[in-house]
Amino acid sequence: MASLAALLIPLSLALLVATATAKQTGQLTVFWGRNANEGTLRETCDTGLYNTVIISFYSVFGHGRYWGDLSGHPLNTIGADIKHCQSSNILVLLSIGGDASKTYSLPSSQSAADVADNLWNAHLGGRRPGVFRPFGGDAAVDGIDFYIDNGGPAHYDELARRLDGYNKFYRGRKGVRLTATPRCGFPDGRLDRALRTGLFERIHVRFYGNDTCSLGKGGTSGVAEAWGKWTAAYPKSEVCLGLAPAESGVPEGAQGTVAVYLKYLYYDLLPKVQKAPNYGGVMVWDRFADKKTRWSGVVKGWA
Repeated sequence: MASLAALLIPLSLALLVATATAKQTGQLTVFWGRNANEGTLRETCDTGLYNTVIISFYSVFGHGRYWGDLSGHPLNTIGADIKHCQSSNILVLLSIGGDASKTYSLPSSQSAADVADNLWNAHLGGRRPGVFRPFGGDAAVDGIDFYIDNGGPAHYDELARRLDGYNKFYRGRKGVRLTATPRCGFPDGRLDRALRTGLFERIHVRFYGNDTCSLGKGGTSGVAEAWGKWTAAYPKSEVCLGLAPAESGVPEGAQGTVAVYLKYLYYDLLPKVQKAPNYGGVMVWDRFADKKTRWSGVVKGWA
């Protein structure tokens, strides 16, 4: 019986993948940095599951102070891990903001200019003497993600324009890529002005948490309704379905294949969202929950 089960489980997964009818990109993005027990950045990239890893968060900015919170991860190894991930063609971004901090805002145009300057010289391609680089001097992230959950919306459009302006140093290629991770309610009041600049190549919409359009509160129909608004509003951006494994139908400590718990995701939600021509893949919040549930190991084949 054990041998039979071992044969049937991969066969059933293969049949599920083969019967998919909607657009698939295979693109999986994960947030990393929120729990010391999630493993290192290098280990995350070496799973082979993710195309993009977003370091979270750069959460102190806008008032003359600039710092990040990586929940106990030692900073002295992250620079080498960033370069290791990039050598495997995995994008590494740095997310600014966060959902549990009141230590950031942009009170003025000057603060937006100052934050852009610090991000450029501390984390991107700039190397101005005297600016501390937390991840080391020779490691640079590929871009900046906006995950803004506190303060007002003012000046984030200016920050985006200033960050994009540094691409002039890269001779035609994108050295500073911009993404955003808004709440699912459309529009996101804090990020709407920035998103309307058209500078964000990818938008990871958060369909988790306490919003009424989240998967847990609104179900697949609520997600699909909000998804339609996001994809229609930003046709030139890739839009990604942001989900949390802990809220997506996989009980913690579940035994057996995770696919058993995710059939509704495959048969109901993904076919709906993948109809959008600018569907870009799935965003996973976060690596710690993903590691516990093994969620992405199944969903990557459906993404």
